[in-house]
Amino acid sequence: MISSVCSFIRLILLIAAVASSIAAAASIPLPGRKIFDVRSYGARGDGKTDNAMAFTKAWKEACEWKGFPRVYVPFGTFYLGGVIFTGPCKSRISFIIKGTLLAPKEANAIKEETWIIFRYVDYLTVSGGGILDGQGSYSWPLNNCRQNSNCRALPMNMGFQFVRFSRISHIRSINSKMGHLNFFGVQNFNISRMSIRSPGDSPNTDGIKIGLSSNMKIDNVDIGTGDDCIAILSGTTNLDISNVNCGPGHGISVGSLGRYKDEKSVQGITVRDSIFNGSTNGVRIKTWGSTSTPNLVSNFLYKNLQMINVGSPINIDQQYCPTSNCNYESASHIQIQDVRYNNIWGTSTDKVAVKLQCSKNFPCKGVELTDVNLVHSGPDGPATAFCENVGGRTHGKIAPPSCIR
Repeated sequence: MISSVCSFIRLILLIAAVASSIAAAASIPLPGRKIFDVRSYGARGDGKTDNAMAFTKAWKEACEWKGFPRVYVPFGTFYLGGVIFTGPCKSRISFIIKGTLLAPKEANAIKEETWIIFRYVDYLTVSGGGILDGQGSYSWPLNNCRQNSNCRALPMNMGFQFVRFSRISHIRSINSKMGHLNFFGVQNFNISRMSIRSPGDSPNTDGIKIGLSSNMKIDNVDIGTGDDCIAILSGTTNLDISNVNCGPGHGISVGSLGRYKDEKSVQGITVRDSIFNGSTNGVRIKTWGSTSTPNLVSNFLYKNLQMINVGSPINIDQQYCPTSNCNYESASHIQIQDVRYNNIWGTSTDKVAVKLQCSKNFPCKGVELTDVNLVHSGPDGPATAFCENVGGRTHGKIAPPSCIR
């Protein structure tokens, strides 16, 4: 009997000891989620106060937090001068925008090439359903870079530089002074469920610009601007674009390339399951007719694309020159090869619905058309195709009739 009582007492003491250990462990603070509300650092959503310093302080403390920090911008209109959010951070970090971020009206008030910059950050998430308002209408009349080579480029809305394993989603970007989203030196980045809008006559307001970046995905994005919906520039590789609505704008473009020395190859691009509505181009590759360093554009797939009243649905232009002083005697040194167009249909506002104008020094190779059906209704007759210095093949139904030989 005594033995049983002793055993019971020992069991009670053991349970008490375990409970005490659990309680002690629970009392030790563990890193976890923490919200860094910009209002706690002095930010005011009145549309007037410059909140750049408050936002920078909130970011700096969040970036140092070992846990799951979230910089939080609540509902309201937060005027914001140019800011740079720099890493590396000590853990994954989120930037949640619920309200509207309002850029200065004057372009010169932003000293960098981009209004809001994220730099040297890994595992970043930007989301929240908020708005980036670049207030570009005040600056668009100043955009004279095509006439003035000494002009200062207007700032873009948001940029990501040397950012990896990150994403942006559920954000609206409107009325950028120049481009909306700019990506440079970025790896493993997803862009999804975005709305990007500027008037169709706003100059140089590209929706998304990408350069020297790899392994990116763009999905479920609505883009209407005064320039390229998506501009794919030097050194971009392994880019997957899907479910994009493009228009107005200049389409999804590769380039321009070939104007400057030491540009990098563009390879492994897919554009699929998308709609172009009222854009001046659909899918376009544009290179300058110049004698710059030879380069390569290769391994492209354009698939399941609908064109609705698009100026030039399929366009390779290796004599690209948007200015009046062009030397068309020079031939592009960009080699374009292994480009496939598969299941592309709709209406073209230009009679030449398929334009494949390649370099005489570096003819296009391996261009394939499969099941292309583009029509043109107008007094100048049905749609036609134009080919120059291009080699490849066709499969299935092709309209207008293929000019590839």
